[in-house]
Amino acid sequence: MDVKTTFLNGNLEENVYMIQPEGFMAPEDAGKVCKLKRSIYGLKQASRSWNLLFDEVVKSFGFIQNGEEACVYKKVSGSAISFLILYVDDILLIGNDKEFLNTIKESLKSSFSMKDLGEAAYILGIKIYRDRSRRLIGLSQSTYIDKFLKRFKMENSKKGLRPMLHGAVLCKS
Repeated sequence: MDVKTTFLNGNLEENVYMIQPEGFMAPEDAGKVCKLKRSIYGLKQASRSWNLLFDEVVKSFGFIQNGEEACVYKKVSGSAISFLILYVDDILLIGNDKEFLNTIKESLKSSFSMKDLGEAAYILGIKIYRDRSRRLIGLSQSTYIDKFLKRFKMENSKKGLRPMLHGAVLCKS
């Protein structure tokens, strides 16, 4: 799922003023500034205010925040379990009950303007693959590694199974 205009959802805790945007200034108001009512992109508080609002909303839906990783939430209802992972404006929902996941999606859509991107194939450059017959999920960073090698002009390097030579001895000195 992708949240549209993410940072515009955040609420401001303090008064924030900005100069009038070019092209929107009336000549008689040239010396005036604008008081922001909502967070905007580029504002240093934008990420934090969005995250606080999102946290409040998903907890109101019954999600519990993970103590070790603040952007991971869990919700359990009977035998159904779901995990919600947030990365800025991208949400990965996983669970064992499709109807439960659809209910969660609808709840999120009622609070935020969102786009459902369908079944996840990639998240943060990590490929997600499934073998439904064996009930397995796997992750692969091969795309990330290939992009990294290309960036440093090493895409034609000989590939091996280890990042260093077998038998190499390392010491502090």
